[in-house]
Amino acid sequence: MQTGPLSGKCALITGSLRGLGLTAAQRLAAAGCHIVLNGLEPASETLSIAADLQRHGVRSLYCRADLRLPDDIEAMVEDATEAFGAIDILINNAVVRHLGSIEHFGTAEWNEAIAVNLSAAFHTIRLTVPSMKRNGWGRIINVSSIYGTRGAPNRVGYVTTKTALIGLTRAVALETVTHGITCNAVCPGTSETPVHEEALRTVMAAEGVSREEAERRFFAGKQPMGRFIAAENVAALIAFLCGPEGADITGSVLPIDGGWSAA
Repeated sequence: MQTGPLSGKCALITGSLRGLGLTAAQRLAAAGCHIVLNGLEPASETLSIAADLQRHGVRSLYCRADLRLPDDIEAMVEDATEAFGAIDILINNAVVRHLGSIEHFGTAEWNEAIAVNLSAAFHTIRLTVPSMKRNGWGRIINVSSIYGTRGAPNRVGYVTTKTALIGLTRAVALETVTHGITCNAVCPGTSETPVHEEALRTVMAAEGVSREEAERRFFAGKQPMGRFIAAENVAALIAFLCGPEGADITGSVLPIDGGWSAA
């Protein structure tokens, strides 16, 4: 039986089969929330994830939607709404990253970054806000980044989309503030994700250094704390914003970056 502060609510989390998205799904399921998972893997590969979530007494649904395609996004929202009645919590977490200087950044990479990192959030929000308004309750969390608050070389697609996501957050927050809906952006620093783990292992292999030394080099000039931001802590912040204590927080840009934004 469901228990917890979010008992009976339904959360749609894009990009939720690994990394921060999966950690957020686990945290919200523990709070009693039904979970709509999203990714591009075959459904057969998500069974163990679904079983882990369902041990909390909640239900889950996997939507294999390509977030580059608005039609796929609409179908995902329709399927989730049919299964759970409404989407109460929306977490826009899916992301693509491409590296390269502006003159070498490909058109295809640019278009994909805009589609997945930004336009997908626009579409999920526009499709879920009407039912949130009808129900007088909703929580929208856009996962931006430290790079949404400052520039960085060779990341033009990522910096642009994560910065724009903050603007989208503020606009939606003001449009929905009288409807019991909050919309916030969380801005993690370098957190524990498969992408960053791979980058760390690449440094270790290429330069023959220990993990400790690889981390020291990896964080030099960036995250003052000198270590990864725990995905569990970012998920805890998301859960707080979705819970009753987060009701008065909207339109906010919340860093969780080990002091990076303060440096």
